Amino acid sequence: MSKLLKSTATMSPGGGESSSMAAKKKNKRSHKRKREEELERLDSLPWSSTIPIGEDDEGETFSTLFAGSDELDGGFLSLEEIDEADYNLADFPVDESVKGKKGLKSKKQAHDNNDGDEEEAVDEITEDKAGEEEEEGKGEGVVESPKKKEKKYKNKKKKERRKRVKEAVEVQESPDAVSCDEENKAEELDGEEEEIPPEFSAWSLMRLHPLLMKSIYHLGFKEPTKIQKACFTVAAFQGKDVIGAAETGSGKTLAFGLPILQRLLDEREKVGKLFALKGEEAQKYSADGYLRALIITPTRELALQVTEHLKNAAKNLGVRVVPIVGGMSSAKQERLLKGKPEIVVGTPGRLWELMSAGEKHLVELQCLSFFVLDEADRMVEGGHFRELQSIIDMLPVTDKPSEGKTQSSDTVSDAPKKKRQTFVFSATIALSSDFRKKLKRGSSKSKQSSSGEVNSIEVLSERAGMRDSVAIVDLTTAAILAPKIEESFIRCEEEDKDAYLYYLLSVHGQGRTIVFCTSVAALRHICALLKILGVDVCKLNADMKQQARLKAMDRFRSSENGVLVATDVVARGIDIKNVRTIIHYQLPHSAEVYVHRSGRTARAFADGCSIALIAPNDTSKFYTLCKSFSKESVKIFPLDSSLMPDVRKRLSLARQIDQIERKGSRERVDRTWLEKHAELMELELDEDESEEEKVDNVRQRKATSAQLKKLKEELSSLLSRPMQPKKFSDRYFAGCGMSPLLQNQLAELTNQKQQQQVATGGDKKRRKLVVVSQNCIEPLQALRDGSKEVMSMKGQSADKRRDIATLRKKRKEEKIGRRDQRRDQKKKRKLMASS
Repeated sequence: MSKLLKSTATMSPGGGESSSMAAKKKNKRSHKRKREEELERLDSLPWSSTIPIGEDDEGETFSTLFAGSDELDGGFLSLEEIDEADYNLADFPVDESVKGKKGLKSKKQAHDNNDGDEEEAVDEITEDKAGEEEEEGKGEGVVESPKKKEKKYKNKKKKERRKRVKEAVEVQESPDAVSCDEENKAEELDGEEEEIPPEFSAWSLMRLHPLLMKSIYHLGFKEPTKIQKACFTVAAFQGKDVIGAAETGSGKTLAFGLPILQRLLDEREKVGKLFALKGEEAQKYSADGYLRALIITPTRELALQVTEHLKNAAKNLGVRVVPIVGGMSSAKQERLLKGKPEIVVGTPGRLWELMSAGEKHLVELQCLSFFVLDEADRMVEGGHFRELQSIIDMLPVTDKPSEGKTQSSDTVSDAPKKKRQTFVFSATIALSSDFRKKLKRGSSKSKQSSSGEVNSIEVLSERAGMRDSVAIVDLTTAAILAPKIEESFIRCEEEDKDAYLYYLLSVHGQGRTIVFCTSVAALRHICALLKILGVDVCKLNADMKQQARLKAMDRFRSSENGVLVATDVVARGIDIKNVRTIIHYQLPHSAEVYVHRSGRTARAFADGCSIALIAPNDTSKFYTLCKSFSKESVKIFPLDSSLMPDVRKRLSLARQIDQIERKGSRERVDRTWLEKHAELMELELDEDESEEEKVDNVRQRKATSAQLKKLKEELSSLLSRPMQPKKFSDRYFAGCGMSPLLQNQLAELTNQKQQQQVATGGDKKRRKLVVVSQNCIEPLQALRDGSKEVMSMKGQSADKRRDIATLRKKRKEEKIGRRDQRRDQKKKRKLMASS
């Protein structure tokens, strides 16, 4: 039985005129302010959680109904199953004038009467309890009518209401509880007062969950990117599978992370409503304790980065995210999985290791709602990641019972089945036109490869259970690269690459720089030379231990002008702020890798520079890269040739030092290896050297040590002096040794001073000497301010074909010459045998 609470209408005092109009207006304003404060307090109070929202078993809807104006003028507020103790309705605002006319009771009397009503309600609990048990006994084995069910439901709610009234009476008797309750309400009001600024209105249009909206606000992302805006609606509200492709640095992590968090929050709210309606029966719809999202990345660094981003987005949402990668303690990761996280981000190797070992949380995939493949094109390169095939085979099939799973049937039956969405994301996804048409029209799936291997994006998507009518979000352009990346190259010989690399790092070393190599040998060679030259470098490759890789990344992030020399393991998805320059010491083997390498800079609407060192053997490969990106011309990086002799001199000394140190290191390693194995085999090494040889070896080592010391002193002397003068005067504009970039800067400074003199009326006093300091200049700035020399890519294909034809002709001539030579040798052998 619902109760009606009639609101008192605001009435203006009638009658004769007051003796003081000012006092009357002041009293009226104070009453109005008090009434508004009380109404705001009432609106801010939470509604009773026991009011069922939605439909019950009989299809009847229960909800709160508000009628009348905002000020309750002449209207009423109708509440079902209302609890006076919870909402403190005894303190409802009443106008003083109305109170005097109608003879209403004071607040204290109303409160006392309310307490008396509560005591009567507590006394009636036992009587209703007996009646309800009698009705339940009569209803066993008999089909009840809808009216009886409704009556039974209302009696049950009445019982719960009276129980809460009793608890409220006990709480009100304790003063400490009242103060705690007031503090909790104050905290709730403080949280509700936090408003989202209008700069974040673009997120509001996407209908994000309020808690998720607050997380975005705290992260400081004022507006969604194109890929996030395009994927959220189709994934979160339409429930479609998504194949997403966008330029590097466009926010693809949140493009699949936000729909996952949105769905988890929505399901949590639905289960809460069902629990309020059906009680513990709603537990069968809950998927708490099961894995909800599995995200697979190709590299460990990318997995840890995705985990960090999702943790920041789900900081106050109660959603746990755990990384599972190789190179770390598997026992620790097993302990993390015992906490039953909702989201797991990992690499295929370690994930399959734990799944094949029967890890319960990774094997029970009946409630898996999201399966994400990040950087999917890397997953299928050259038949990599066989473990990925095994993981995909473990996924439950959506339209029929899953096969080949290791979990028990009892466990699976307890878990509610969830519809699974599949997300495939990368910066470079090439889908065939037939596959695109098939996905859009929802036709039958194409035949899988006969070998059963995951060797293409199409096969990978189908094996992962991607459904028909998938949403394809392709935001890549013909250039693929981010629009703010300035590309350039330096043409040089293979042996001069070290010199030009050192030139770039010493003259243009402002900001973070990543140097990419294709081989580990080249990486070690570069790191050794740069360390001798005094450049603080961090190295990272797949052969390093995970702890060393993490330390290298932390060192690079902590340095504003750090240098990281790495293989392509860093090319995928790694997001490091303020990476200004990418140097391709060796060109990658494919255009996709070149895109991912260059995408480490110019991320999140920033700008950056990409420089490629092109040797004669790399020319045709570079032409092919430019052609695949539809580039008509590429800038040539401006160099100051006057500095190259000093660079080559320093590099020559560094190479000599490195050669001597490597030779001594190899000798020590060989000697240590022999001694170690001789000791293990319990053998004694014979000393074959004579006394003279020992003396010669000692003298040679001393001479080598002295030579090494001399070379280091000479190199240290060179490094202590700058390669170019540090300061220049604008009086002597054409100073000797001044680079073109500095000349441009000085010209701009002179023009600014002339404009200032004209604006101030032309001060004819003698100007003071103006000094400009020479600092490291970013390559991007040097590229923009330097020469505008470019190399056209038009007609390069014809030159390439001519080069290929010439090479084939030369190889054919060499082959014919070798064949004629073998024929002549055979004839000579026959003549010698016959004679």
